Amino acid sequence: MAEKKGLLLCVCLGSCPSFSKMDIFEILNRARKEKLVDWVGIHPQLCADDGDEYLKALLSGAKTDKLYVAGCDPNMQRKMFRDAFEAAGFPRETHIGIEIRNLDTDGAYNAIKEAITRGE
Repeated sequence: MAEKKGLLLCVCLGSCPSFSKMDIFEILNRARKEKLVDWVGIHPQLCADDGDEYLKALLSGAKTDKLYVAGCDPNMQRKMFRDAFEAAGFPRETHIGIEIRNLDTDGAYNAIKEAITRGE
Protein backbone atom coordinates (compact mmCIF):
# COMPACT_ATOMS: atom_id res chain seq x y z
CA MET A 1 0.00 0.00 0.00
CA ALA A 2 1.25 3.47 -0.84
CA GLU A 3 2.46 5.74 1.89
CA LYS A 4 -0.01 8.48 2.93
CA LYS A 5 1.63 11.91 3.00
CA GLY A 6 0.33 15.23 4.26
CA LEU A 7 1.65 18.76 3.84
CA LEU A 8 1.02 21.58 6.29
CA LEU A 9 2.11 25.16 5.73
CA CYS A 10 2.73 27.20 8.85
CA VAL A 11 2.96 30.87 7.94
CA CYS A 12 3.82 32.68 11.17
CA LEU A 13 0.51 34.53 11.38
CA GLY A 14 0.69 35.49 7.70
CA SER A 15 2.17 38.82 8.72
CA CYS A 16 5.81 37.84 9.18
CA PRO A 17 8.01 39.49 6.53
CA SER A 18 9.78 36.18 5.91
CA PHE A 19 6.63 34.86 4.19
CA SER A 20 5.73 38.02 2.26
CA LYS A 21 7.21 36.97 -1.08
CA MET A 22 5.17 33.80 -1.48
CA ASP A 23 1.64 32.94 -2.49
CA ILE A 24 0.85 30.21 0.02
CA PHE A 25 -2.29 29.12 -1.78
CA GLU A 26 -0.39 28.69 -5.03
CA ILE A 27 2.13 26.50 -3.22
CA LEU A 28 -0.59 24.28 -1.77
CA ASN A 29 -2.42 24.08 -5.09
CA ARG A 30 0.73 23.03 -6.94
CA ALA A 31 1.35 20.27 -4.40
CA ARG A 32 -2.26 19.07 -4.79
CA LYS A 33 -2.26 19.23 -8.59
CA GLU A 34 1.06 17.41 -8.89
CA LYS A 35 -0.14 14.84 -6.33
CA LEU A 36 3.00 15.23 -4.23
CA VAL A 37 0.93 14.49 -1.13
CA ASP A 38 -2.47 13.06 -0.26
CA TRP A 39 -3.68 16.17 1.56
CA VAL A 40 -2.66 19.76 2.26
CA GLY A 41 -3.46 22.19 5.05
CA ILE A 42 -2.49 25.53 6.48
CA HIS A 43 -2.23 26.96 9.97
CA PRO A 44 -1.26 30.49 10.93
CA GLN A 45 0.91 29.53 13.92
CA LEU A 46 1.46 25.85 14.78
CA CYS A 47 3.78 26.81 17.65
CA ALA A 48 0.86 28.42 19.54
CA ASP A 49 -1.38 26.49 21.94
CA ASP A 50 -4.12 26.16 19.34
CA GLY A 51 -1.48 24.79 16.95
CA ASP A 52 -0.92 21.91 19.37
CA GLU A 53 -4.67 21.32 19.46
CA TYR A 54 -4.82 21.42 15.66
CA LEU A 55 -2.01 18.87 15.32
CA LYS A 56 -3.58 16.58 17.93
CA ALA A 57 -6.99 16.72 16.24
CA LEU A 58 -5.52 16.26 12.78
CA LEU A 59 -3.19 13.38 13.62
CA SER A 60 -5.07 11.40 16.28
CA GLY A 61 -5.88 8.10 14.64
CA ALA A 62 -4.80 9.49 11.27
CA LYS A 63 -3.62 7.30 8.46
CA THR A 64 -0.79 9.71 7.68
CA ASP A 65 2.58 8.00 7.31
CA LYS A 66 4.63 11.16 6.73
CA LEU A 67 3.86 14.72 7.69
CA TYR A 68 5.72 17.51 5.93
CA VAL A 69 5.54 20.88 7.65
CA ALA A 70 6.82 23.81 5.61
CA GLY A 71 7.53 26.86 7.71
CA CYS A 72 10.32 27.71 10.10
CA ASP A 73 13.52 25.88 11.04
CA PRO A 74 13.06 22.07 11.12
CA ASN A 75 14.96 21.79 14.42
CA MET A 76 12.59 24.27 16.05
CA GLN A 77 9.63 22.35 14.63
CA ARG A 78 10.83 19.07 16.17
CA LYS A 79 11.03 20.71 19.59
CA MET A 80 7.77 22.67 19.33
CA PHE A 81 5.57 19.84 18.02
CA ARG A 82 6.99 17.01 20.19
CA ASP A 83 4.24 17.11 22.83
CA ALA A 84 1.41 17.37 20.29
CA PHE A 85 2.78 14.41 18.33
CA GLU A 86 3.09 12.38 21.50
CA ALA A 87 -0.46 13.24 22.59
CA ALA A 88 -1.79 12.25 19.15
CA GLY A 89 0.18 9.00 19.10
CA PHE A 90 1.93 10.20 15.94
CA PRO A 91 5.52 8.95 15.49
CA ARG A 92 7.84 11.97 15.66
CA GLU A 93 10.29 10.43 13.21
CA THR A 94 7.67 10.65 10.43
CA HIS A 95 7.58 14.46 10.64
CA ILE A 96 9.76 16.21 8.09
CA GLY A 97 10.31 19.93 8.60
CA ILE A 98 11.08 22.13 5.61
CA GLU A 99 12.30 25.68 6.03
CA ILE A 100 10.70 28.07 3.56
CA ARG A 101 11.30 31.41 5.26
CA ASN A 102 12.46 34.27 3.02
CA LEU A 103 11.69 32.37 -0.20
CA ASP A 104 9.37 33.38 -3.01
CA THR A 105 6.57 31.14 -4.29
CA ASP A 106 8.75 29.14 -6.66
CA GLY A 107 11.59 28.80 -4.17
CA ALA A 108 9.29 27.60 -1.41
CA TYR A 109 7.50 25.15 -3.69
CA ASN A 110 10.79 23.78 -5.02
CA ALA A 111 12.11 23.24 -1.47
CA ILE A 112 8.93 21.34 -0.59
CA LYS A 113 8.93 19.29 -3.77
CA GLU A 114 12.59 18.39 -3.34
CA ALA A 115 12.06 17.16 0.22
CA ILE A 116 9.04 15.08 -0.77
CA THR A 117 10.55 13.57 -3.92
CA ARG A 118 13.77 12.71 -2.04
CA GLY A 119 11.55 10.62 0.15
CA GLU A 120 12.75 12.11 3.40
